[in-house]
Amino acid sequence: MADVGQQAPDFTLPAQDSSAVSLSDYKGKKNVVLSFHIFSFTGG
Repeated sequence: MADVGQQAPDFTLPAQDSSAVSLSDYKGKKNVVLSFHIFSFTGG
């Protein structure tokens, strides 16, 4: 479990155009907000 203000570990995910996007791509350039929606689009 992450705490508020804790630095997130680097990770890579596919973008809409199938390119790879890493959290580290934005380090020092932009603010990033991580939001997880566990039951979104699952019918749960």
